[in-house]
Amino acid sequence: MLQGLAAVGADADEAASGLLAATIAMGVGSIVLAVSTRLPITVAWSTPGAALLVGTGAVTGGWPAAVGAFVVVGVLVLLTGLVPWLGRAIAAIPTSIAQAMLAGVLLQLCLGVVTGLAANPIAVAPVVVVWIVAMRLAPRWAAPLAFVAAAVVVAVHLATTGASPAVADLVPRVGATAPAFTVAGVVGIALPLFLVTMASQNVPGVAVMRGLGFEVPWRRSMVVTGIGTVAMAPLGGHAINLAAISAALAAGPEAGEDRSRRWVASVASGSLLVVLGVASSALATLVGLAPVGVVAAVAGLALLGTLASSLQAALDDATDRIPAVATFVVAASGVAIAGVSAAFWALVIGVLLRALLRGRRR
Repeated sequence: MLQGLAAVGADADEAASGLLAATIAMGVGSIVLAVSTRLPITVAWSTPGAALLVGTGAVTGGWPAAVGAFVVVGVLVLLTGLVPWLGRAIAAIPTSIAQAMLAGVLLQLCLGVVTGLAANPIAVAPVVVVWIVAMRLAPRWAAPLAFVAAAVVVAVHLATTGASPAVADLVPRVGATAPAFTVAGVVGIALPLFLVTMASQNVPGVAVMRGLGFEVPWRRSMVVTGIGTVAMAPLGGHAINLAAISAALAAGPEAGEDRSRRWVASVASGSLLVVLGVASSALATLVGLAPVGVVAAVAGLALLGTLASSLQAALDDATDRIPAVATFVVAASGVAIAGVSAAFWALVIGVLLRALLRGRRR
């Protein structure tokens, strides 16, 4: 997320503020939805959305235009909950195309493992080795243990170089930015971010919960996450949404035998996120002091599983493979046309090509 915010123009303080705002917003959102519905609903920030920001880069208008785009995303999410046909339209986006777009965006981040090893093998190799060993012995803990290994590498780096963060940099930082609404920001950031958040987070989040026997109230969830996104946007947060992976934890059997009490896990998760949000500025500072390539490698390793599942979902339907591959290639190129991100053009090309080829088959 820090990389994504920096890519669209945030400085270190603005990125730290965005991390704090998003973490607290997802914590509060989880608590509000779990308590009001008595369901184990959890809220997360848009991880695919953060990856999208990395590939998008700065747009005309800089950071204020990005903040304006985040506001637009929140408004669109809110409208999705209030306007039934808009929700149905989002659900109608072909899964293969949406997942191919996500895979193309994620590829750029996952390549950070390779580029990190090439640029700084001494610092990055220990992280990769820990991840590989954990994948063999305890796959669920592979990403967290890779993060712990990265933290050790950063600590050794700070100790050997004599670098140390200033105390003021560890204090929580919140800064508001007046949003600017530009065509490049809305088309290049807001629309792709909205679509990838809906198709890769909210829709799967509902599906995961349904598979575990819980029916998520769509309108209430979109209203809460939409308002939360709008409220945190001026502080630098990009988007919050229904969780998918962590939803499976809070709603699954690990959260207790009594299904009617599993909502307590979501409340506990949200409460911990609020605490972590307060500490996010210190985390952002330490990330900024990390050796070259370490942070990108950790992000790439953590997203490999998501990339694999996205590719599988994109190519699962044989009739959509060519449109999906075309979508993936365009998104992975990272080439912006007319100031609009590759992810948006990938979605447009994939949908049009799919319609054309299906029309030919008919």
